Amino acid sequence: MSQSPRPTIVLVPGAWYPVATYDKVAALLQAQDYKTVQVSLPSSASGDRNASFPDDIHAVRSAIFDETSQGHDVVVVAHSYGGLPAHSVLDGFPTAEKDGHVIGYAMLASGFTQTGMSFLDGLGGTPPPTWRVDEETGFVVILAEPRELFFHDLPEEEGKYWVSQLGKQSVKSLVEGGDHAYAGWKDVPVWYLASTEDKALPVQAQRMFVQMAKDAGGDVTLREVESSHSMMLSKPKETADFIMEAAAAFVAYKAGSA
Repeated sequence: MSQSPRPTIVLVPGAWYPVATYDKVAALLQAQDYKTVQVSLPSSASGDRNASFPDDIHAVRSAIFDETSQGHDVVVVAHSYGGLPAHSVLDGFPTAEKDGHVIGYAMLASGFTQTGMSFLDGLGGTPPPTWRVDEETGFVVILAEPRELFFHDLPEEEGKYWVSQLGKQSVKSLVEGGDHAYAGWKDVPVWYLASTEDKALPVQAQRMFVQMAKDAGGDVTLREVESSHSMMLSKPKETADFIMEAAAAFVAYKAGSA
């Protein structure tokens, strides 16, 4: 029996994070013959205060469609806020038999999108103490020390470098656009990597998210890694291994349900 082709891995960053934060993981995946596509989110990469949640959805959807339209199956890897646009692309996504499909999500310290709810809605309508909305500039302001919040387990100079690379996150992307949000994680299997030393999204909250998703009918497999919010930087091998294990499980699941 011939081996199924490896799915394409589409990598979606979180709020503020540049797409280059996935470079270490992408290199490890490529070394194992996985094609990777790294998506740049307009809400954090463009410096445009008007960049919106639908703009982010469009960026992710375009990257996925470029692969599925060629018959390639896709595994979407989403970090933190990136899970929201990543999940939402499945609303009305083409499913022609000749096309490839999104066969699963690998989530990294992320949340589970609720249909009809913006990012801020999912937080109860109030920003956490680590950031605030600046209506005058149109960008979200990080209140905590960014290196400690996101990169505390990286060497000092590397942590400082990534702080310098953080983008400006538009307010629009986090507080508006709930009518475009879709709980796509209910449509395909999900693997979730929780970061146990996370200071931006405590692991207790991540575990709670996973349990709530399971209770809502989601097919979710939980794994954990001892890392900060930026496991793709501080634990790239463990993160890449998790993604490859998830991808293999998704391929097997698809084969079993065919």
